[in-house]
Amino acid sequence: MAPDSTTIMVVASLASVAAAGFGLEHRRQRAARGDLFRAQSLGNDDPPTLYPRIEPSLCVGCGGCVTACPEKDVLRVVDGRARLVNASHCVGHGECKPVCPTGALELVFGTATRGVQIPLLGEDMQTSVKGIYVAGELGGFGLIRTAVTQGVQVVGHLSAGLDPKREAGLVDVAIVGAGPAGIAAALACRERGLSHAILDQDGLGGSVHHYPRRKLVMTAPVKLPVIGLMNFREVSKEELIAYWRDVVRKADLKLHAPTRVTSIESLDGGFRIGFDRGELRAQRVVLAMGRRGTPRKLGVPGEESEKVAYRLLEPEQFADRRAIVVGGGNSAVEAAISLAEAGAKTLLSYRGDRLSRVAPANAKRLEALRGPSLGILLQSEVCRIEKDRVLLRAGSAERWAANDQVFAMIGGDLPTKFLEKIGVATKTFFGEAPRAPLPAASAVPGGRS
Repeated sequence: MAPDSTTIMVVASLASVAAAGFGLEHRRQRAARGDLFRAQSLGNDDPPTLYPRIEPSLCVGCGGCVTACPEKDVLRVVDGRARLVNASHCVGHGECKPVCPTGALELVFGTATRGVQIPLLGEDMQTSVKGIYVAGELGGFGLIRTAVTQGVQVVGHLSAGLDPKREAGLVDVAIVGAGPAGIAAALACRERGLSHAILDQDGLGGSVHHYPRRKLVMTAPVKLPVIGLMNFREVSKEELIAYWRDVVRKADLKLHAPTRVTSIESLDGGFRIGFDRGELRAQRVVLAMGRRGTPRKLGVPGEESEKVAYRLLEPEQFADRRAIVVGGGNSAVEAAISLAEAGAKTLLSYRGDRLSRVAPANAKRLEALRGPSLGILLQSEVCRIEKDRVLLRAGSAERWAANDQVFAMIGGDLPTKFLEKIGVATKTFFGEAPRAPLPAASAVPGGRS
C-alpha cells in the first residue's frame, strides 16, 4: 500500500530535522578543527600549568569535559574525541576530570618536551622535610580558589601532630607567603585556636602584588575560615589587596611584611626561621610562596642600571616616558598595555616570532592599542642598555631606540636554591600527575578564579 500524504510529510519533516542537525554538527566540527589549527599556529598549544591529558582510546566524545571547563575556549570535541585546543589558556581548574565517565582524563604537569619543576609532596602536601608543607602556587596550583582551599586543608593535616604543650616563644605555624594560600592558612589557624606568624618579602597579596594596576582578577566564591564567603566575580588588584588587608585586620592575623625569609633550620620540636629582621621558632612551616622566585635577567651590558625593573606596580609614574617591555607572555603584555594606557610611549620586544600563552582578552586589548603609543617588535632582543637608549637586534639588523625605562618581564626561576638550602626535594614533571591531590571541586563553589 502506498504511503498517504500525512506519512510522507512526517518522513520529510524528520529528514529535514536530521539534515539540519547533521549540518549543525558539521559546522561545529569545522569550527573546532579551525580553533585547533589556529591555536597550534599561534603557539597556544603549550600548557603552562596543571592540565588534562586525554587518552583518545578511552574518550567517547560526550563533551562533558567541554561543558565543565570554566574556560570556554580550552577544550573541544574534534572528530568525536575531546581535544585540548587552546592549551596555553588552561589555568588548572581541574573540573574536567571528575565529569569524565570513562576516566579518559588525567591531570598532569609538563609535557614530554617541557618539564615543570615542583616540590615533591605527599598526600598531605608535606614535603620531603617532615613538618614543612606546601600550599598554593609553589606546588603548581595558582588559582585563588585552589590556593585558599589548600591553605585550609594543609592546616587540617598538620594540626594533628602539634604539641599542645609547646614551650614559650614557639608558635604553632609559621607561614611563608601572604597570598591567598598563606592568608587562608592563617585564618584556618585562627579557627582552630593555633598561634601563627605570616612572613612575606613583598607584602600582602602574594603573586597578586605583582600584577599591573587595575588588572582584573577573576575569582569564584570561596568560603574563608572565620571571615565567611569571599564572593567576587571581577575585582581589580587594588580592591583585592584592600579586601585582604581588611581580612588581616578583622581576624587579627600576625603579618610581618616586608620580611624576607633567609633560612629554615630544624630544631627539637620544630624549626628556626631566620629572616632579615631576626628569627622566630615554630612547630610547623607552611610554604605558601609563589613560584617566581628570582626574576630572570637579560644578561646584557647596562642591565645593572637603575632604569631596569622586573615588575610594574605604578604605570602612571611613567606617563610621557619611553618604555621598552621585554617578554612575550601575559605579564609582559599586561605591562605594555598598562604603560600605554597611562601615557607612556611603549615598545614590546619579544624574541619569538609570535606572542604565545597570552589570554584572549589581553590579545584583543593589545591589538586595540597597537599604534604610535604601543609598538610590537617580534624576533628581537635587547643587546645593550644605556642611559637614554637601548640597542635592539631584530634578525641581522641592529638599531638604537630612545628609552627611559626597561621592564624585563621574562619570568622568574623557581626558588630552587632556597628549597635546596632548607632540604626540600623537587622534581621536574614531564607529563606526570602530582601526588598531592587537587582539592575537590565540591569543596568550594565552582567557577573561574
